[in-house]
Amino acid sequence: MSFNVFGVYMIQMTLIQIDNYGPWTVTPTPRTESDLQILQSELFADVQRQFATKKGLVFFTRFDNMLAVTNGINKEDHFRIQRSIRNRYPITISMGVGAAKTPYEAQKKATIALQKAGGAQSAQRKEILAIDSLVDPEDSFVQMAHIDINGVTKSLTDIVTAFDTNFLVNKAQHHLMTKLIEKGALLFFIGGDNFMSPCNGLSPEDLKEIIKEIDEKIDIKHKAGVGRSDNAEDSAYLADLGLEHIRDGNNQEIICVLNQDYLKHIKEG
Repeated sequence: MSFNVFGVYMIQMTLIQIDNYGPWTVTPTPRTESDLQILQSELFADVQRQFATKKGLVFFTRFDNMLAVTNGINKEDHFRIQRSIRNRYPITISMGVGAAKTPYEAQKKATIALQKAGGAQSAQRKEILAIDSLVDPEDSFVQMAHIDINGVTKSLTDIVTAFDTNFLVNKAQHHLMTKLIEKGALLFFIGGDNFMSPCNGLSPEDLKEIIKEIDEKIDIKHKAGVGRSDNAEDSAYLADLGLEHIRDGNNQEIICVLNQDYLKHIKEG
């Protein structure tokens, strides 16, 4: 399957938001912070697991809010996840869903749809599913970039303190996020020195220019695998494979793009 990145293809984003979470954390008295952290991390893992069964991919933002790439996931799928969380947690979740040509615009539509249904700390808003738009299967397209900082283990992790390493990774994230948003792309930290960027509409040339610009500005080098498919899971996997191709080539290239056809190539051996 081949895609025209700048065609009619759309990405679908879902905003997942805990209902009335702020007031709940201090009612009747402030709850133990460790318990709240456990709840947030377990909820993230649970929501991730459920969206993954439909080839979606969830990213934490502020933990009480999460953003997911949900191409191929319909209204009933969202309802089912909400019911499952309600049955097993002391809280409920509301969701907004939006589709657009770029991830930034899609999450904006999802956010506005949910905001219109009531405030995040409203006791009256509970388990809302606010859908602005869904992607038609024939229009479904997800482009993901797995961006990696070069040589962090040797240059930072094994040399400087853990917090200093974390600070520099956050610094790189800030600069990447700032540049990618200008192009309608999003960026999420996914662990270690790695980031995942839903980036429909971003050309490999644009991404390469951003990486070079950040290297010149803050002296932090990156490389990126880019995957293209009709769903988040396959796109992210292709991005991972692209990154491995770069690593195997000793970083002679800083961008490697793989389309969905490559998965067929792998299965056929």
